[in-house]
Amino acid sequence: MRRFNITVNGVSYDVEVEEVSQNANPAAAPKAAPAAAPKAAPKAAAPKAAAPVAGGEQVKAPMPGNVLDVKVAVGQQVKKGDVLLILEAMKMENEINAPKDGTVAQVTVTKGATVDSGAVLVVLN
Repeated sequence: MRRFNITVNGVSYDVEVEEVSQNANPAAAPKAAPAAAPKAAPKAAAPKAAAPVAGGEQVKAPMPGNVLDVKVAVGQQVKKGDVLLILEAMKMENEINAPKDGTVAQVTVTKGATVDSGAVLVVLN
């Protein structure tokens, strides 16, 4: 038996390895019980986005990214082309603009949120 220290994901394990000759029957060799894997740290729950309101035009994320800044608030009047929020994707800041004139009915994301492609960001009436 040979003894080794192995580190996996920052956790160190002390293991013993038995060398088996090639002509030995591996089925006959006693099997060691596997060491219990350490439990993964619990993931922080992502803030749950509010469900988009029915009706109105949904402005969706064109790509996955991080919301750097939200430029509008509920009830605010916007014109077509106004910047609603800044979305960072692939180290670039992208302005998400209003597709039409209207009133902001709902903002479903917050600054610092991570969004997937197609996620509803803002709803306009």
